[in-house]
Amino acid sequence: MKKVLLMLSTVWLLSPVLSQAQTKAPDPGRITLVIHGGAGTITKALMTPEKEKAYQEALNLALQTGYAILKKGGTSLDAVEATVRVMEDSPLFNAGKGAVFTHEGRNEMDAAIMEGQTLKAGSVAGVTVIRNPITAARAVMEKSEHVMMVGPGAEAFAREKGLEIVSPEYFYTEARYQQLQKALQQEKSAGTPDQLNAPTKASESVPKKTKVKMKAGKAQGRAPENNIFTEGKKYGTVGAVALDQYGNLAAATSTGGMTNKRYGRVGDAPIIGAGTYADNNACAVSCTGWGEFFIRATVARDVAARVEYQQKPLAQAAQATIDKVGKMGGDGGLIALDRQGNVAMPFNSEGMYRGFIKADGKSQILIYKE
Repeated sequence: MKKVLLMLSTVWLLSPVLSQAQTKAPDPGRITLVIHGGAGTITKALMTPEKEKAYQEALNLALQTGYAILKKGGTSLDAVEATVRVMEDSPLFNAGKGAVFTHEGRNEMDAAIMEGQTLKAGSVAGVTVIRNPITAARAVMEKSEHVMMVGPGAEAFAREKGLEIVSPEYFYTEARYQQLQKALQQEKSAGTPDQLNAPTKASESVPKKTKVKMKAGKAQGRAPENNIFTEGKKYGTVGAVALDQYGNLAAATSTGGMTNKRYGRVGDAPIIGAGTYADNNACAVSCTGWGEFFIRATVARDVAARVEYQQKPLAQAAQATIDKVGKMGGDGGLIALDRQGNVAMPFNSEGMYRGFIKADGKSQILIYKE
């Protein structure tokens, strides 16, 4: 009799564990990937068919890259990193190759990644020579005891771990450089005191150690580029959230920050809970917008908290948080995904590059308010 009771009690004690394991059983039918390529002043009046096609193709490549990983049984973490790397390697987005310029004429990038099963996270900020900041963020998460590294320290860590290091001129794009010149001119016209020593020539805008050879305002050896960037000064961040067949969520965000930023400014993207967050008990979130407001409102965590503690549907939680940002005076958007595969992509700016793909391979890419 005692043996029977012992067996029954053992089964009862193990039942919650068994139940949890069952929810994590592989299920290819639930994989989902959501991406964004930034929010801001994206209007049809400023968008030509050629520009729109370029963004559609870049966003689709990012989606298909992450989807292929999920479809083959890869993890959500692998999927979001690979997806963001595609956008970091494209000059179309304000991340990696297409990063905007700081006031001093540098490209300073931030990135973060987080997985929802264990709440492990990693981020880097103010890096200038790491080709793919999102991969550096993952290295911080997996190969160090820290969560966040900044500047030269993060770069030294990346070198130590064998990540790809490039010359700062790799990140130069003529269109982004011209954005900086426009911003500097606007400040000069407005008579801003701290613009007296602002760089005004192409050869002066890049620090000596990172200077790019210029000719007529363009980097030598590069074809002229059309200024296809219409998202404004504060936006263009890229991000991805994913749900894999094991039921685990992950989020990743990468950005070049704000055009003409100074003083080592860091936005919300690399700050866990502000621009990036993932928790299997709630959802995964990646943000884009006016970072200062997203930090103050802890936007990514706010969405997750509404889902977890208030039991709000994902779409309602995400929209309520963006509404809060709007009331504070900020703008931008976010993408969010829960373990049921529900997707939310709210924004309060004029547009947001965004898209998603489901297990059946059907995808949708959007730019404007629909």
